[in-house]
Amino acid sequence: MIILDQVTKQYKGTGKSEQPALDRVSLHIKPKEFVVLVGVSGAGKSTLLKMVTHEERPDAGRVIVGGINYSDLRAKHIPHLRRRIGVVFQDFKLLPDRTVFENAAFALEIAGHTPKEIKDLVPKVLDLVGLSGKEKHFPHELSGGEKQRVAIARSVARQPRILIADEPTGNLDDMHSWGIVELLQKINRFGTTVLLTTHNMAIVEYLNERTITIDGGKIVADVPKGRHRRAHR
Repeated sequence: MIILDQVTKQYKGTGKSEQPALDRVSLHIKPKEFVVLVGVSGAGKSTLLKMVTHEERPDAGRVIVGGINYSDLRAKHIPHLRRRIGVVFQDFKLLPDRTVFENAAFALEIAGHTPKEIKDLVPKVLDLVGLSGKEKHFPHELSGGEKQRVAIARSVARQPRILIADEPTGNLDDMHSWGIVELLQKINRFGTTVLLTTHNMAIVEYLNERTITIDGGKIVADVPKGRHRRAHR
């Protein structure tokens, strides 16, 4: 599903003596896996995610996602690739003048779905994320947890094979954070590969999923699923 093979990335403006953002990173994530990425700010997590979404290109090494070698990917095929990858951020990125329904439908509109398809799909997605009955609400009428659920609904509406959740609980209190974690688990059980970054070690222990630690642009630990002590909530 996701393969990084000896990937190195050094940003312009940093000398050769500076530490690369990614330094010969090799990684294999299987279809339907739930993988947690941890590491301090600047460790290389965001750069790794940008390799997967093709926002950045490696200086050396290969990136292969869903059998597609990014080195061979033509520019005209990039939008199609990105429709297969959903991304959720900690700051929601909702459109403030659109309702919950309209925010969830936005990605489908961009992808060219018909109004009938959108009318059929969006209620199912909102039910999945626990927002049935909130269709006509605007973002300012929602809690932080509900806003994040809308963002997740928008990301999974196109049924991506991969969902990247970059610090999705970073702006939430504990109660809403656990709700988002459980929603990500639910989406994973439906067959979506989930790649989650978090600084919250209680979440890491509770999930008890495969956890990869990045430090100084290198993978320094790769703990298999089931090896964490289960945290109590």
